[in-house]
Amino acid sequence: MENVAPPLLDAAFWITSGAIFCLLVMSAFFSGSETALTAASRSKLHGRADRGDKGSARALKITEDNERLIGSVLLGNNLVNILATSLATALFTRVFGESGVALATLIMTMLVLIFAEVLPKTYAITNAETAASRVASPISIIVLVFSPIVSAVRAIVRLMLRAFGVKIDPDTGVLAMRDEIAGAISLGHVEGAVQKEDRDRLLGALDLGDRTVEEIMLHRSQIEMIDVATPPRVLLEHCLRSPYTRLPLYQGDQDNIVGVIHAKDLLRAMYAERAEGEAEFDDFDVMKVAMKPYFVPETTTLDDQMRQFLRRHTHFALVVDEYGSLQGLITLEDILEEIVGEITDEFDTGESAPVRSQETGEWVIDGGMTIRDFNRSTECNLPDVEANTMAGLVIHEAQMIPSAGQVFSFHGYRFEVAACEGNRITRLNIRPLGDD
Repeated sequence: MENVAPPLLDAAFWITSGAIFCLLVMSAFFSGSETALTAASRSKLHGRADRGDKGSARALKITEDNERLIGSVLLGNNLVNILATSLATALFTRVFGESGVALATLIMTMLVLIFAEVLPKTYAITNAETAASRVASPISIIVLVFSPIVSAVRAIVRLMLRAFGVKIDPDTGVLAMRDEIAGAISLGHVEGAVQKEDRDRLLGALDLGDRTVEEIMLHRSQIEMIDVATPPRVLLEHCLRSPYTRLPLYQGDQDNIVGVIHAKDLLRAMYAERAEGEAEFDDFDVMKVAMKPYFVPETTTLDDQMRQFLRRHTHFALVVDEYGSLQGLITLEDILEEIVGEITDEFDTGESAPVRSQETGEWVIDGGMTIRDFNRSTECNLPDVEANTMAGLVIHEAQMIPSAGQVFSFHGYRFEVAACEGNRITRLNIRPLGDD
């Protein structure tokens, strides 16, 4: 009796083909889920979750531990891909013999590439938040099932990375969030989606935690203050002429600040005394209406100082160094200007914006202008790590106190010291080196 060969297209063939098809669908699901959950914006998911989308809430929860999520998805994806390839190799070997191995490799590569990788990932990238909310429920179950295996794999990976001197910082994602936001804002400006003014405001707000009051304070050499022993009438005239509302009061030495006088408080007190018949104000005591001075260390961050201003219901502070010596003063307006730009009114006497000559291409600026303000006004990118003002930058780079007429070149720009007062640079002419 002759042995009859089993038919090639029997039930086993169709069952195996169906299994390969199901495995490819699962592979597409894993690939698309990985892309959707990693590409989805957490801020957008949070907004959708606040509006009642349960899928987005689940997506937020499972993406809190990206390492475990990616490990589980990759484990599932590799399992189905390897199993599908093994079944395809067995099926094609049975049908085509030894040449079936090469044929199975070629066909499975094309199927996996097109239908299990490119197609689902393209959809996931295009509809990241929607796809993430839809796959969050099944993926959360898969993460739970594969959790023991993934934990073991994570331990092995960490040990191997540690052997090569690579450390895994669990706070890296949190610390990188600010840089990610700043990068997105800068990229949006480059692509034209974010206006320059909006970029400056947003980046200024992000920088408050990294900058200190020392960087933006009004230096002590520029502080207008009054001797507490000044005759009342002279003191009143001084306050009326001053462009400032608040003036520090010192006794004996200018480092000895004993109070801060508010112009309105002074006028009210003197008006009340005048109403009582004291025309000459001879017995007027300014310390009775002066406020207690508020001192802050020069290392305080702008973010912390703004919170202190709001908590104390004041916006004027004197800055001191570690030895208690007066270094300058800072106001709430100074901090707000780091966000919104220069705030000026009819009484301001600060430096003006850089003026650029149409003929020479030079910017003419006040030496006391901060580097940050110059960068904002001109779209330049001069470093402000070693110095706060443009004059300070020139002195730092020159390693000397320059005199009027000297020229220096650094950071791609030509700096000419146009005017000096003593050791202080009062005016600079700046232009790009390429314009020479």
